[in-house]
Amino acid sequence: MIGVDRLSGMSVSTTILPLAGVVLGSAGTLIGQYLSTRVEARRARFEQANAERSERKEALMEFLSAAQQVELCLDRLSMGQQLEDSEKWQRLHTLWLAKKVPELVCSPPVAQAAHDYTFALHALLRGQDTEEGTPAKRELRFAFMEAARRELGTASEPLRRDPPAQELSQ
Repeated sequence: MIGVDRLSGMSVSTTILPLAGVVLGSAGTLIGQYLSTRVEARRARFEQANAERSERKEALMEFLSAAQQVELCLDRLSMGQQLEDSEKWQRLHTLWLAKKVPELVCSPPVAQAAHDYTFALHALLRGQDTEEGTPAKRELRFAFMEAARRELGTASEPLRRDPPAQELSQ
């Protein structure tokens, strides 16, 4: 009988140890696959967020470029230069078209700020009076810029828009 106990003890260890190895190996493989999938999903989310931020940034830059062209026309008018109506219409068309892109890819606050700024530029270039109590073009531009900075995640506090106090005293 002693020989049988010894034989059954060996068969248990020769059966259980390899089985335990298979179970541990399978568990390790499953855990590795799970972690790999998590890392890949995180990477995909990061790349998607980067692509969306890049798209928003491009839309904002396109809008700012169009707005800057209208601002340059307004500067020329303020210096007494004449502008052809066709140039005004072309600048306004480009501006309104560029304003639509942030409406498609940016948050509502950015889209609204772009609309407000565009509306003010349109009125000024057409020589229309703005309504009493309407914010000035400069304020609307600053509001747009701050909304855009928040959209891109670069705004920690508003930028100072006036010259530093020391420059004013000189």
